[in-house]
Amino acid sequence: MAPKGQSEQADSGTEAGKPPLGVGMVGYAFMGAAHSQGWRTVGRVFDLPRRPVLAAVCGRDREAVTVAADRLGWAAAETDWRDLIARDDVDLVDICTPGDSHAEIAVAALEAGKHVLCEKPLANTVEEAEAMVAAAERARARGQVAMVGFNYRRVPATALARRMIAEGRLGTLRHVRVSYLQDWLVDPEFPLTWRLRKDTAGSGALGDLGAHIIDLAQFLAGEPLVGVSAVTETFIRERPLLDGASAGLSGTGGGSGRGQVTVDDAALFTGRLASGALASFEATRFAAGRKNALRIELNGELGSLAFDLERLNELSFHDHTEPGVSAGFRRILVTEPDHPYLDAWWPPGHGLGYEHTFVHQARDLVHAVAEGTAPEPSFADGLQVQRVLSAVEESAAKNSVYTSVPAA
Repeated sequence: MAPKGQSEQADSGTEAGKPPLGVGMVGYAFMGAAHSQGWRTVGRVFDLPRRPVLAAVCGRDREAVTVAADRLGWAAAETDWRDLIARDDVDLVDICTPGDSHAEIAVAALEAGKHVLCEKPLANTVEEAEAMVAAAERARARGQVAMVGFNYRRVPATALARRMIAEGRLGTLRHVRVSYLQDWLVDPEFPLTWRLRKDTAGSGALGDLGAHIIDLAQFLAGEPLVGVSAVTETFIRERPLLDGASAGLSGTGGGSGRGQVTVDDAALFTGRLASGALASFEATRFAAGRKNALRIELNGELGSLAFDLERLNELSFHDHTEPGVSAGFRRILVTEPDHPYLDAWWPPGHGLGYEHTFVHQARDLVHAVAEGTAPEPSFADGLQVQRVLSAVEESAAKNSVYTSVPAA
């Protein structure tokens, strides 16, 4: 269960006397900006045992990474991640790159004696993830920590849901149903970015969105998925090429010709948890009108819980032990100081946003580093998600031919 925040906010005087924790970040696009926000803010909100210092950020383009360093608050810029790892002022390496580089950078950083935070999914393959877990276990014996960045665990509402489920408020779990819907690929002329290539992204909506909902379902349920049955689809199989090698999430096609999309656009799968509870999952980037619509509901013998990312400060809870005449779903506004993380923020009723999950992520990781405790989610947790992703792909390949339904 995610820890609560600290009631005493840090001021500049107390921060100055704390040992620094030098952070070096590889990558500075969407996730890099989000992680930077977390590192810049965390020491100004939470009373931390160490003081995060934004030592250096790394990117291949010297001009672009220098601009990013200034904009995002980093003291220096590097163009080779090996140079960043070698810096004496970097204690922790934060990896915000496409999945094809996660394993190489993480293993090298751990072997160099650094702590590591790696964005999800942990890797592009199970084999890469296994190598990362092995490196993390060796590093753990030396006092280092490694964490994978599933930030939706650190929404106060989902952390509260995990607490309630762990306390038995739902009783025996029966169902988990979860979906993650986006629409940024609906336009067939959207360009062929790195997220649409298997060699860089590993998979499409499955790894990008599915990894989040697999981890969140397992985290809230408190148990792993042990079997899946899946179908996937690629709706647009060719897209315009982009000029340059560093395609991001946005922009329009500026290159010539078209290239093959080599990942899925959508994934649907059912699953079974270790307890026997049933689960269903949908991940797509083709749901017109849905921008970042993640929703999860869990049903148990004693009640139900539901969370919607577009209502980030709320939980819906049904207590099935109440008399039917007055029972029903009720709204829990998750802004009270005794809710997870919230005693460091604003008065009750003043909600938080998406960016705060990265502040909470940084908070928990700094405590793990300072206290020598194993952070969650661990690289082993990331490997478990990777194994589910692989099983989904394997099942989808086997289910590529549908059984015909007889005509009426």
